[in-house]
Amino acid sequence: MARDLYTITPYTVSTLLNWISTNEIAIPEIQRPFVWEASKVRNLLDSLYRGFPVGYLITWQNANIKLKDGTFSKGQRILIDGQQRVTALMASLMATEVVNKNYESVRMKIAFHPGEEKFEVSNPAIQKDPAWIHDVATMFQDDADLFEIVDAYTAANPKQKTADVRKSIQRLANIRASQVGVIDLDKDLDIETVTEIFIRVNSEGVALSQADFVMSKIAANETYGGNTLRKAIDYFCHLAAHPSFLSTFEKDAAFKASAFYPKMKWRGNVMDDIYEPGYTDMLRVAFTSQFGRGRLQDLVALLSGRNFETKQNEEAIAEASFASLSHGIHQFINEAHFEKFTMIIRSAGFISTSLISSQNALNAAYIVYLHGRAKGIKQSELESYVRRWYALSILTGRYSGSSESAFDRDIRQINERGLATHISEVVRATLTDSFWTALLPQQMDTSSGNSPFFLAYQAAQVKANDRGFLSQAITVPDLLLHRVDVHHLYPSDFLKKQGMTKGKYNQIANFALAQSEINIAIGNKDPQLYFTQLLTQVNGGEVKYGGITDEADMRANLRAHCIPETMLDDPSMPYQIFLEQRRQLMALKLQAWFGGL
Repeated sequence: MARDLYTITPYTVSTLLNWISTNEIAIPEIQRPFVWEASKVRNLLDSLYRGFPVGYLITWQNANIKLKDGTFSKGQRILIDGQQRVTALMASLMATEVVNKNYESVRMKIAFHPGEEKFEVSNPAIQKDPAWIHDVATMFQDDADLFEIVDAYTAANPKQKTADVRKSIQRLANIRASQVGVIDLDKDLDIETVTEIFIRVNSEGVALSQADFVMSKIAANETYGGNTLRKAIDYFCHLAAHPSFLSTFEKDAAFKASAFYPKMKWRGNVMDDIYEPGYTDMLRVAFTSQFGRGRLQDLVALLSGRNFETKQNEEAIAEASFASLSHGIHQFINEAHFEKFTMIIRSAGFISTSLISSQNALNAAYIVYLHGRAKGIKQSELESYVRRWYALSILTGRYSGSSESAFDRDIRQINERGLATHISEVVRATLTDSFWTALLPQQMDTSSGNSPFFLAYQAAQVKANDRGFLSQAITVPDLLLHRVDVHHLYPSDFLKKQGMTKGKYNQIANFALAQSEINIAIGNKDPQLYFTQLLTQVNGGEVKYGGITDEADMRANLRAHCIPETMLDDPSMPYQIFLEQRRQLMALKLQAWFGGL
């Protein structure tokens, strides 16, 4: 008979809040931004007041951990689903300050109208109206006297019947006795099973990622600086997206005194969106580069002190794991490391965030960089490894799909065989001649402008410092960093009139990067017309498109954009044949680009 994976038990609101006050249950999210609107807090209290169900909470107890002296300590329970609801109760009933989206500590006050039995978010108008109890938290203080509250209210509102007021206020106070269902997951469940249970139970179908579990484990730990470590991860992510956030988190005196603050404050003075990591990215890179593993479920186990051989949890392993992860985060946020890494990515041609298609590929490249630095690999060689690994990752979709397996496999191979050997063998096995001449052209049969192949093609043009289509001086880097038009070589309106669908005329092999004025000048002209005019233009005729007037220069521009030169001599090429030829040329350009990385 299969064992039970969980138990369901109803607990009173009072019991839950008491558990949290005594730290019997850890709420990892309490130090993170509270995302609920105040109106949702109001609605939660109203539901409890009326006896409506408010959903289940899910807790997961850490396994017991073996201390250094050989004795065992009982694991703490962590609230893994329901943080927002419990935080709302703490904020409204216990007057606990919450952290808002700007990471500022604020009080959330909910008012109650005994006569109308309704709740509202407290505001200046309500605070001036004696018909409202301005902050229900005053009724839940240890020294609160309901008789005094009723007497004071009826004195201020003589038209209200004392019996009705007493009934409403007593009903509000009885929220303490309202029951909330708690699903206690078995402490021996593995992380994947816990994740699956969460997904199936959660009414909104919001998948809790393994990174969320890791963050929960970190924040729940007080012994090894988990709260500070979690803040470092959260703050850096927020700072990467919003550098002005520096002035806000500098108000956190405790964090400012930590070793993380001086290492990450540089990010507040940098406007760079090439790599904006989220907490999952930071954990992935720090863990994989530092521990030589790629599955975040292993990090959860290690932070719990898991000894994979004895199957026991040991304090020494937990302590060492927190220290290693902290070191990994320090390496991640290091200014020199981060800026050199993004510089390397730019040097491959990815100079704009519009060219970044895979965050996982960036993570993998940063892992390669940090691993290489730790191994003392020569800088020039390491830069080439990083560029090639990022390019290979996006061209082959290496980290799409089951990315954890790929991360785990690659870091183990890198540690066993060495970085240079692993990269060389993967390149040789995947980027074969048939990849460039057959598979890649076939994959470029797509109408997605965000296709990794088209983005890599643009990076190749940046790397080559190609000029824009028909441009005399403006380069592709200039266009991408300022203003660029994606020109249809066979204009879309021209193809629409031939009955072609969007998926046909928006093929990436029909795209070229151009100046707006050139794109506008060509408009919806038949390619036979404007290519004929281009030939006239470079033979002393009227200059209609761009400023190129030399035929050799024009042919060089067409080659740079992988446009068959025969279009200049005979522009009658059927559209489908043009696409096939151009895909081949674009693939060859990408091959040459990769070879130069």
